[in-house]
Order: sequence, then structure tokens, then C-alpha cells
Amino acid sequence: MRHQSNERHELLLVDDEEDILLELAEMLEFEGYCCHTAISVRKALEQLSRHPYIGLVITDLRMPEESGAKLIQHLREHCSRQHLPIIVTSGHSDADEVTDVLDLNVIDFFKKPIYHNRLLEILNRLLPTMPVKAMRY
Repeated sequence: MRHQSNERHELLLVDDEEDILLELAEMLEFEGYCCHTAISVRKALEQLSRHPYIGLVITDLRMPEESGAKLIQHLREHCSRQHLPIIVTSGHSDADEVTDVLDLNVIDFFKKPIYHNRLLEILNRLLPTMPVKAMRY
């Protein structure tokens, strides 16, 4: 059964490590979120143009072609998406990178591996009108 966009909050997950991306998407979909995924900044921008109801982005900071910071800067400069909530993740980052990213008005920063309970608490606070878990067939 396919759910309509207005039944579940739509998230965009961006990470160049596909196994991490798929694990996070599976966990969040089990919790009732509709997840779109991208393995690069370019693909993330494509997903955002294809899916106008995406309400939050979770992006890795360090990726081979362009960084998550570039994605955030692009979104902050784009009129219709400048207030989109963004959560940043990274397995390898220094204090300066974290400070620079937090200056781009992101919601939170998670060091990998992501602590799922903390992430769910933040998502539930940001997107409080979640329906009961989606039925799985």
C-alpha cells in the first residue's frame, strides 16, 4: 500500500555510504516517515525538486564530490527552501567544521554512529503531528 504525502512526513536522507543510508531509511520508515535518499549533493537537489513536500533533510557532512555544507548553503540561498530544517551527521569532523555547519542554522549535529532514540526525539519534536505508525504489508 502506498501512502499519500500528507499521511506521513517526508524526509530526505543524504549520505555517500549507501549501507548507512539504507539502514537509517529503514529505521525511519518503520517509525512512519516517508524517506527519500540521495548519495550526493547533486542527487539530493534532484530529490528536492522532485518531491516538494520534503519537510526535513538529514545530511552527511563529508562526501566525495561536494560536502553536506554545500548542500546546506544552497538550501539557505534558495527562497522556497531556506527555512527547511536540516540535521547534519558525520563520522569524521573537527570542531571548526561543526561550528561552521551550526552557523548555517541547522537543527542538530550527530556524530556517527547515529543514536536513533535521540534522532527520533528530535524528529518528534520538530514534526509533532505524526500519525500512528504506518501499516506494513
